[in-house]
Amino acid sequence: MVTRERPGTAADAVQGAVPRLVLEPSTVEEAVEAMARAAAEKLALAFVGGGTDLGLGGRPSRLDAVLRTGALSRLVDHAPADQVVTAEAGMTLAALSEVLARHRQRLALDAPFPGRATVGGVVAANAFGPRRARFGAARDLVLGVSLVRADGVAARGGAKVVKNVAGFDLPRLMVGSLGTLALLTRVTFRVHPLPETEGTVLFPGLDVDQVRSLSAAWRAAQLEPVSAVALFASDRLDLGVRFEGFEAGVADQVGRLLELSRKAGIPGERLPAPGAAGFWARHDAVRERGSLRVKLSAPPSRLGEMARSWLPTLLGELSPGAAAVYPTLGLAFASGEPASAAGLVAGVRDARAAIVAAGGSLTIGEAPAAIRPAVDPWGPPPPSIDLMRALKERFDPERRLAPGRFVGGI
Repeated sequence: MVTRERPGTAADAVQGAVPRLVLEPSTVEEAVEAMARAAAEKLALAFVGGGTDLGLGGRPSRLDAVLRTGALSRLVDHAPADQVVTAEAGMTLAALSEVLARHRQRLALDAPFPGRATVGGVVAANAFGPRRARFGAARDLVLGVSLVRADGVAARGGAKVVKNVAGFDLPRLMVGSLGTLALLTRVTFRVHPLPETEGTVLFPGLDVDQVRSLSAAWRAAQLEPVSAVALFASDRLDLGVRFEGFEAGVADQVGRLLELSRKAGIPGERLPAPGAAGFWARHDAVRERGSLRVKLSAPPSRLGEMARSWLPTLLGELSPGAAAVYPTLGLAFASGEPASAAGLVAGVRDARAAIVAAGGSLTIGEAPAAIRPAVDPWGPPPPSIDLMRALKERFDPERRLAPGRFVGGI
């Protein structure tokens, strides 16, 4: 078995760093061989699936080769009765969804760019969408992983294990590691049934206090929306709340939410299918468009500051700009085109300073090359930075895997 290889080009660059070599294994065995070769030749290596999160993190401090996982795109195993599926890392979310849908099942990770985002990339970047409110993030759905270590040795951890690496919870370590610890080759997920129907309730033109009070009311009433998103519309918020399940259950929860909102004096309506599709398309545009895309995270109790101060600080430097808030999760996303590089740098710094002071963070997911040197993509390192560095040393002592990409320059 010989891994396909070719010279690197500008199309293979990771934040402007062009590799001299591109490796494209088509089997797991070839991936192991490629990693062993990279170890023997001391190559600094980055992994690329669909390329949807290459803007996340820092520019590699050095880059000799890129290993592309697109040919590792097979379904390995699917046990519908057990609600478990295993796929190779290069399989896209859209392709996996198509397979699962034949059995009326789905992977509840609705990350952006499903036609390009790969299983391995979504796990490595800890990507997610608004259904996280109900189903959790990748670490809640990943049961097991197969990987290749920096030294070219294959290992597995988690569900359906033949060989474990003692002392580490490998699935959780791989989530969000951004390719700095190992190459993911296969991932085993918990899957869920496809819903019979869904219903989206829209509450247009709210202020942040109304969003907060309504979300508190539905939690107190034990309603279980799968998604809740407030989209910026000028200085107001359009709140969409989505329920999924059997028709009777969805109708009941929609009705109860509308009754809660009526009592609070907040008008709303269940959208017809085209209107619901339009609302969620607006959300997707925030997550997928713009040369600047950032994620804001803060305690849900700071929702008022997020909506009244931090997001407007960023949006004021974008033309046009858009934002989406996940009110029950304490998360928000802003995107758009910068009016000026200098103004955007100042806006990001000001917003980040305020968010960090409130116990949150601002992470850059994509940014124009002109502002990258002036703004750290991660912000201040978290208290766990020493542990992160120790893990990097344990998994990649030569610092060859995506060096400099992770928090704190790891």
